[in-house]
Amino acid sequence: MVWVIVLSVVALLLAIVALTLTVTIARHLGRRDPLAVPRFWRRTLRITPAVPGPAGGALTGDAERRAQVAFVVNPTKDGTAELRERAMRACAIRYLPEPMWLHTTEADPGTGQARDAIEAGADVVVAVGGDGTVRAVAEALAGEDVAMGIIPLGTGNLFARNLDLPLTDTGALLRTVLEGAEARVDVGWLDVERAFPGHGDDGSHLFLVMAGAGIDAEMVAGADPVLKKRLGWLAYFFAAVEHLGDKRIKATVAVDDGEGVETEMRTVLLANAGKLPGGLQLIPDASVSDGELDIATLDARGGLVGWTELFGSVVAQGAGIKQTELLRTWRTSRIDHRRGRSVTIEMENPQRVQVDGESLGRAQRIHGRIQPGALLIRVPVGTHP
Repeated sequence: MVWVIVLSVVALLLAIVALTLTVTIARHLGRRDPLAVPRFWRRTLRITPAVPGPAGGALTGDAERRAQVAFVVNPTKDGTAELRERAMRACAIRYLPEPMWLHTTEADPGTGQARDAIEAGADVVVAVGGDGTVRAVAEALAGEDVAMGIIPLGTGNLFARNLDLPLTDTGALLRTVLEGAEARVDVGWLDVERAFPGHGDDGSHLFLVMAGAGIDAEMVAGADPVLKKRLGWLAYFFAAVEHLGDKRIKATVAVDDGEGVETEMRTVLLANAGKLPGGLQLIPDASVSDGELDIATLDARGGLVGWTELFGSVVAQGAGIKQTELLRTWRTSRIDHRRGRSVTIEMENPQRVQVDGESLGRAQRIHGRIQPGALLIRVPVGTHP
């Protein structure tokens, strides 16, 4: 019995010695090269990368904590080779480590690469591409303490527009992802239920700007790739024209735990943000940091007259002019708006569904919900999303 106690004591002493050696070595490495220390020990021992400053001193604050940057890049976008050179130079002149450069694939548009970057010790993960790449990277970073940067190279660049990023100024974009301010923003989730067989699958999908069902989703699915490359976001409007004569949608909309309301509409939108290309404010009150979804149902009757009136209402909203109940009585279009943390939409017939410009096929029931403050984002200094 005595030898069991002796062995237990010896094992305990050996464990203490091993732990002491591990901590000592980790701290020693941390003073020389913090990024050589495994991420677990860096967090446990509070080792932060102190990179040399221009005068040979150590940078502090955000620069000290955000030393390792990873770029998740859609290689099909024009200009990525030049961007890589500029990113390398931008990191070098700030005495930051060489950035990671990870390409997306057709099978994985960015989520897996972003997770790999986090595992490799990245403190900032930058999405380089269109809205699809941004959404995929955000899916990996939602709920993490790792910041996300954006360098938009897509057609719509919806999320970047709503963050007021300088879309065409690469230098300013690099400054933002490397030394910008940080803010927490909400993300939305769309749960697709009762997907139409052969036209989509059930599941949860993250969105940063808008999800919807109806003509907006038809517009997304029908946009011609060649026109998108030549005309940009205007290609979506040409796709919408083909569906102006579609039947109105009959649906029941239930916000939070409230009773469902039956309605007829052309489209329903679940918005985390409200700005569209061309300066249009589809849902002016939507905010990426208010912890709520903005639910808008849009309807138009009377053919071209109703659609023209609806477009005029959207433009007027951007100027701060909203419909009144008296005017609605005489109008051939309407925009109804509600807010909540979640919404369930049951449609009489399967309708096409989209999230941030990606078609998800057709479904008869969708459920939207908000995840407040889930994403840490790099924004220009002085801006507040």
